[in-house]
Amino acid sequence: MTDAKQQIDETVKSNDVVLYMKGTKSMPQCGFSSRVAGVLNYMGIDYKDVNVLEDENIRQGIKEYSDWPTIPQLYVKGEFVGGCDIITEMTLSGELDQLFDENGVTYDKDAADKIRQANA
Repeated sequence: MTDAKQQIDETVKSNDVVLYMKGTKSMPQCGFSSRVAGVLNYMGIDYKDVNVLEDENIRQGIKEYSDWPTIPQLYVKGEFVGGCDIITEMTLSGELDQLFDENGVTYDKDAADKIRQANA
């Protein structure tokens, strides 16, 4: 396993929720990363953000690790969940809440409901 893949594997498996993104949770540097980080931040999720712009090996490695061509990428309990479109759909359908519930991830249920109400 390459160094980047090993580093990604360790990060994904040692944190309950990880977002590989362009920028950081407090300063996203692309609209898609901003949308997913915004949802997670609003819902009060405790997650690790990994800025792929800081390391080209991680930026390419995460695409190979997940076999998914785009960033951002969300992982919950070591499992790849999806990118921006999938996370948006899961948030609006309530599937993301269910995933967090099933994996014991704490989040603000009222905030999740407000997101859905605002997008109804």
